[in-house]
Amino acid sequence: MFDKLKKKFSEIFSKQNDNNSVVENDVSSEKQVNEENTGKEGNQRVIKRSEIDNQIMEILLESDVSLDSADLITEKLKERMGKLKRRVDFYSVEDELKNVIKEIISENQNRFDILNPGKKPYIILFLGINGTGKTTTIAKLAYYLKNNGKKVVISASDTFRAGAIEQISILGKNIGVEVIKHDFKSDPASVAFDAIEHARARSLDYVLIDSAGRMQTNKNLLDEMKKIKRVSKPDLTLLVLDAMIGQDVIEQANTFAREINFDGIILTKLDTDAKGGAVISVSTEIKKPILFVGTGQNMDDIMPFDPDWYINKIFSS
Repeated sequence: MFDKLKKKFSEIFSKQNDNNSVVENDVSSEKQVNEENTGKEGNQRVIKRSEIDNQIMEILLESDVSLDSADLITEKLKERMGKLKRRVDFYSVEDELKNVIKEIISENQNRFDILNPGKKPYIILFLGINGTGKTTTIAKLAYYLKNNGKKVVISASDTFRAGAIEQISILGKNIGVEVIKHDFKSDPASVAFDAIEHARARSLDYVLIDSAGRMQTNKNLLDEMKKIKRVSKPDLTLLVLDAMIGQDVIEQANTFAREINFDGIILTKLDTDAKGGAVISVSTEIKKPILFVGTGQNMDDIMPFDPDWYINKIFSS
């Protein structure tokens, strides 16, 4: 997980370098010129600020962090470093970089407690294109809620794909959660309506609504999603995004935001995300909280997103 970003940061901030390296802020002086010419002072290797800035920018871009997000990180790092003394060791640089990234990815996070939403049934609508793991994610979240003592029903409202109805039905059976479904190509909004009425009649805690997942540019399917949202009046609308597709997550999210709008994000397939930059790009570009992340193939491989968890992952050696 996040192997590329983790490896690159580890290379920069390795203990071997820390023991002998300092970062030199750009201050005009005869002493600085002499040090730049030699690259050393005593037993310490002196690295100019511009060099470390360029290295960090390069690593971020190579790790699927968007250009705007990478610029924001390096600029904030410059601001923080400017407040430090002229010569700082690599440990200080690493700490400041951790603080900058955590600040950025935490900015749009909220303290919403999905286990205590204050309403019953609590209705959650899921959006996302095919291939993101949306249907599996719905089952994972249902399993998460059930394991926390909640009563859940799933609405199989992706009626445009027969395989989706079958898939969610099998997953629901495997985890012991009832699935409300109609026939292939039936009205998806009516399935959602029936699931909500089912939940109300039985005092269930949550209704999780699947939706059609073809390309986000398909106007007919976008109109169907709007209809589902209009009929079901969800308390929470979540967009499921695949961490593996790099910069395309931004375009997908922007399209859904324009057409339907959503409240938060579930980022899937982090266990296979070798680059690791998707979390940063999503946090800075989309301006919506990441509520959950998918971390594996099993039903219990889902967890509330924790910025500290992410920072520890990408900076661990």
